[in-house]
Amino acid sequence: MPQTAATLTIGAHVDQGDPVGAALERGATLTQFFLGDPQGYKGPEVAYDGGADALRRAADDSGVGMYVHAPYIINVATTNNRIRIPSRKLLQQHIDAAAAVGARGLIVHGGHVDRAGEDDELLEKGFDNWRKAVEQTDLKLPLLIENTAGGSNAMTRYLDRIGRVWDAISAAEGSDMVGFCLDTCHAHAGGNDLSTIVEAVVKITGKVDLVHANDSRDSFDSGADRHANLGKGNIDPDELVAVVRDAGAPVIVETPGGADGHRADFAWLRDRLAQGRSA
Repeated sequence: MPQTAATLTIGAHVDQGDPVGAALERGATLTQFFLGDPQGYKGPEVAYDGGADALRRAADDSGVGMYVHAPYIINVATTNNRIRIPSRKLLQQHIDAAAAVGARGLIVHGGHVDRAGEDDELLEKGFDNWRKAVEQTDLKLPLLIENTAGGSNAMTRYLDRIGRVWDAISAAEGSDMVGFCLDTCHAHAGGNDLSTIVEAVVKITGKVDLVHANDSRDSFDSGADRHANLGKGNIDPDELVAVVRDAGAPVIVETPGGADGHRADFAWLRDRLAQGRSA
């Protein structure tokens, strides 16, 4: 169902210390955060005072839906055993921790194979490694694979690669617990047409489960992952709004400016959904 200003559920990526309080400060009903170090292999930690149970209760009491973003370094696609094996372990740990706090889903980047280029045999190993990862992981909550912005050897930069990931994991037990997170900045910087991307993704994955609504500081097909506040970057505002409208999914902004910046982004998006316009 198309998204409207009245149906929009929205939140922001915030500090992990008090993600529920940060959501309430922003007037949001959703929140997204890390559990621990996003750049390290050390296992997840719940920074919230009182731990996982207290965070779950706070979210329930406040009516705030939570998403957890997995560490950026997780790469289950790679053929490098020294990265893939600890990545699988870390993925399971974060799934367990996200489930313990009551999160709605865990977002993870699609990853890449370890050499650049267009070697199809190498890429096929990466797709199959995703199948193995799904089979070998106890998915206690939805795992949302996110498209990424850069790299010719990336698993989820291009639509055809996303299709091949889905073809691979469809054969895995537990694939019904895998969904898709569509990031607008990543799609734009990755060289994908935002005017048709929702339709294209839905044909592959069945639906969009979450939208990361971010403008881009960089040009189309730049491969650069640098987010901007909504309406302040290089994405056509009409196309950005259309992604949110057509996806009909919950929205998280991962934009600069703290609470004030996020509230302004929420208002920008609600206004354009309500008015059916971009400017």
